[in-house]
Amino acid sequence: MLHTFQSTRGMVTSPHHLASQSGLDILKKGGTALEAVTAMAATLSAVYPHMTGIGGDAFWLVAYPDGRTQVLDACGAAALGGSIDLYRKGGYESVPWRGGLATNTMAGAVSGWQAALQCSAALQPPLPVRDLLNDAIWYAANGYAVSQSEATLLAHKQDELLDNAAFADSYAPDGRLFRAGEIRKNPALARTLQHMADHGLGSFYSGGIADLLLADLSAAGSPLAAEDFARHGVEHKAPLHTRLNGVQVYNTPPPTQGVASLAILDLFERLGVAEGEGFAHVHGLVEATKRAFLFRNAHVGDPRYMTRDAQAFLDDKAGLAALAAGIDRHRAMPWPVPSQQGDTTWMGAIDGTGLAVSMIQSLYFEFGSGVFLPETGLLWQNRGASFQLAPATWNAYEPGRKPFHTLNPALARFDDGRVMVYGTMGGEGQPQTQAAIFTRYALFGMGLQQAVTAPRWLLGRTWGSNSNTLKVESALDAGVVARLEQAGHVVERVAPFSSLMGHAGAVVRHASGLFEGAGDPRSDGYAAGF
Repeated sequence: MLHTFQSTRGMVTSPHHLASQSGLDILKKGGTALEAVTAMAATLSAVYPHMTGIGGDAFWLVAYPDGRTQVLDACGAAALGGSIDLYRKGGYESVPWRGGLATNTMAGAVSGWQAALQCSAALQPPLPVRDLLNDAIWYAANGYAVSQSEATLLAHKQDELLDNAAFADSYAPDGRLFRAGEIRKNPALARTLQHMADHGLGSFYSGGIADLLLADLSAAGSPLAAEDFARHGVEHKAPLHTRLNGVQVYNTPPPTQGVASLAILDLFERLGVAEGEGFAHVHGLVEATKRAFLFRNAHVGDPRYMTRDAQAFLDDKAGLAALAAGIDRHRAMPWPVPSQQGDTTWMGAIDGTGLAVSMIQSLYFEFGSGVFLPETGLLWQNRGASFQLAPATWNAYEPGRKPFHTLNPALARFDDGRVMVYGTMGGEGQPQTQAAIFTRYALFGMGLQQAVTAPRWLLGRTWGSNSNTLKVESALDAGVVARLEQAGHVVERVAPFSSLMGHAGAVVRHASGLFEGAGDPRSDGYAAGF
């Protein structure tokens, strides 16, 4: 029997236990959920560097007790000094996944921390930034135990990563890669975090830290320059939203794929599936995913370049009804179409006031661009690898343009007073895992932890995999799997609790003040509350 962790004061969840503990400690000090999530994000940058870090981007979805809901878009734009011609002259037909030319977008994560803490300070007196970063500084300076997932990915991707001399010095200092359970230190990252604790988070974008970052990026061959650092800023946006039966569900607007996550739920609800975990549930969500991804792949990117409005698509109930009507309840629509990869960490927190935060922070691929910046101890993202090197196409590379993002934290307000934050890492799988968890919990009454733990599926590619099959964990009911194959789905069985299915989590606050939290056995984390 799976039991959801419960508390009455506040709760956090993240994909690493040390990060969850950091967030919980901040709540115990009287900090807000925004401060707790910042602390978790900082600790993850030190102890889960293959998944996330301060060289990446972030999106925050925040629900306030007064009913407001807000998005903080901390996504960096393409380097102003870059161009399609730059890559063409280098002989590239696409943006490389690794190396200096993959570091072609600004890192927005730290600006997201800064904006989140400004929002927090408007609610109550803030905790010192050093309190939020102390754990991360300690783990970076004194060492953390390398997780199995980090060691596995390091070994699997070493041929792509060890060409970067600074990366090799950090991850194979004696000519041997770190193994799971060994202690790895990152003193340069400790110094960077300490500097930001002493001089403010803005020092990442101007001042001493920015100067070090620019020098290392230039040495690596990155097109990023001082102007990119100076012009970067967080955008405060309204969330995307859709109304289901008794629930208002929110997600992040473009350049994220949040519209796909909400469209999946809308389309699935229209199918009228009566119970969870059977063929109708899984098949219905997979087919809804295909329709939502067709819109996403055709239209979603930097909103300044989009020809269709994401919220208008969700508000077009007649159009969504027509899409749902086109779903065959018994047969699979042919697939694949081009898909997206990605890598990230999701974390969430709700505090005693009811302030709720759903946040995703990412390097894109595992270990990002693979460019380790030795003076600051961080890895830079390769989010711009998603750009296309053909002008006037979807997601074409242009200076100052934001890339398409798989990131999309989710949040829901129930008519009975519950507030739920939930999400996962996993690129193409993020909307699908969100849909599985939400429908299990909100539509079919499954317990929160069971909704996260139960066998999952994934259509298309995700980090670590290039196949476009329908991947199902082998613990999924054999009869359901057989019916999926009979319906025409190209099924690929994977191990139970596969990391391919993402590292998910959820926190729910009831109107009574009771909290529920769930972590994912596929990750190294847990839910923690008091």
